[in-house]
Amino acid sequence: MTSPEDPFAAPGDQPAQPPTGQPPAYGQPPAYGQPPAYGAPPAYGQPPAYGQPPAYGAPPAYGQAADAWQGPPLASWGQRAQGALIDWFGPIVVATLVRVLINAPLGWLLTLAAIAWALYNAYQAGVTGQSVGKRQAGIRILREQDGQVIGGGLGIGRYFVHILDTLPCYLGMLWPLWDAKKQTFADKILKTVVIKA
Repeated sequence: MTSPEDPFAAPGDQPAQPPTGQPPAYGQPPAYGQPPAYGAPPAYGQPPAYGQPPAYGAPPAYGQAADAWQGPPLASWGQRAQGALIDWFGPIVVATLVRVLINAPLGWLLTLAAIAWALYNAYQAGVTGQSVGKRQAGIRILREQDGQVIGGGLGIGRYFVHILDTLPCYLGMLWPLWDAKKQTFADKILKTVVIKA
């Protein structure tokens, strides 16, 4: 005779859930309708409980600075500069030189093309984590909190937030040389990191 709780259970079958008052085995989801046990990992797709660190990266070790990076290796300043040179600085310099030295109308046309190229690369960096320059430099941009890509809109927004890096004598562009997470001002504002791909 089947039990009223499970109409498909065979006689003598044990219930599928643990006895009342005992949490399920580590890694096993709780029975339907039961809250997860204290200290159990969150269910797939659920954010971590209040006070728990996110799954990406580990909490800093005792005695380590809270802002120390715990994820994959960060990109060097040279790699970042190489990516920026390919993505936007090089095309703008070439367009400016053509405009000043060779032909002003052609130079303005190349300037518009360089801006379009830079915006395309910013979008690609947001969607895939890598622009053309970042791919050549072997680096990737990710969200600091969870290691995911930032999205195309935020990628383009980050391109414009880099204006803040240039205002105090390009100090923001040099900030990764001594920062613990090797972030520019734009990275700090948008909470992004650039890692080695």
